Amino acid sequence: MASKTLTFSEGAKGWPSFYSYIPDYMIGMNNYFYSFKNGNLYRHNTNETRNNFYGVQYNSTIKGVFNVEPTTVKLFKTIEIEGDDAWGVTATTNLSSGSISSSYFEEKEGRQYAFIRSNETTVDANLRNVSGIGTVTTVDATTPTATTLTFPSGFKFSTMISVGDLAYKNNSGTLVLLGEIKSVSNNVMTIDTSITGGSVPVDGDFILYVKNSVAESYGLRGYFMEFELTNSLTTPTEIFSVGSSIFKSFP
Repeated sequence: MASKTLTFSEGAKGWPSFYSYIPDYMIGMNNYFYSFKNGNLYRHNTNETRNNFYGVQYNSTIKGVFNVEPTTVKLFKTIEIEGDDAWGVTATTNLSSGSISSSYFEEKEGRQYAFIRSNETTVDANLRNVSGIGTVTTVDATTPTATTLTFPSGFKFSTMISVGDLAYKNNSGTLVLLGEIKSVSNNVMTIDTSITGGSVPVDGDFILYVKNSVAESYGLRGYFMEFELTNSLTTPTEIFSVGSSIFKSFP
């Protein structure tokens, strides 16, 4: 475990903060905080560059947990930050993990708001982002980047299918990645099977589609969710609270 510098607050009667920098010696004197490192003397809080200690730039991180109704499996949909800037987020439950890029946050009524994106690479057919399409009758893989899957005449695709979703086939109960959906028209679907992990189906395979995890933002499931906020700003920023939209998960 990496070493940390702990600070004690007389007002809080506790240890509220951990710092990444490790001084050789510290002292408070004449309303200033001083530290020594490798024989050099430093006076803290005297410039506007935040999180720079002994020539090394650090990030600000905050860790926390949402654990309301701990015996109930819940769906954690969002992160809401009350503050003046967006933070990058990583999140983990007992069932899955996810993240939010700081660029995904939008300001709404003075709060930073974004949906949690799942990191899961294993597809679970029981989740709501997975849906069946039908049995393909003819496959033409002459051009791997534009493999065509033809379904029976008169077949109609679900309006929920979008370009960028991933196509899979059911192989004796196991989902096998085929490729990225490029277009759907009438009874023909075009997919790119040249993507990493992609494969070509055969006539008679049952095809499914999985919604894009970033676009759909279907969140994380679990009893609790641990989260870590990260900010790389070197200028002052404030954060007052962190919240999440949480719903009971119904199987």
